[in-house]
Amino acid sequence: MSGSAIFMMILGILIIWGGLAASIANAVIKGKNR
Repeated sequence: MSGSAIFMMILGILIIWGGLAASIANAVIKGKNR
């Protein structure tokens, strides 16, 4: 595997987990506001 391929893989994982964490945080914040 080349360095760029590993970098793109890590970037993709970070974007996926970042979106997941953001959606969970958003749900928790909206739940607290009710």
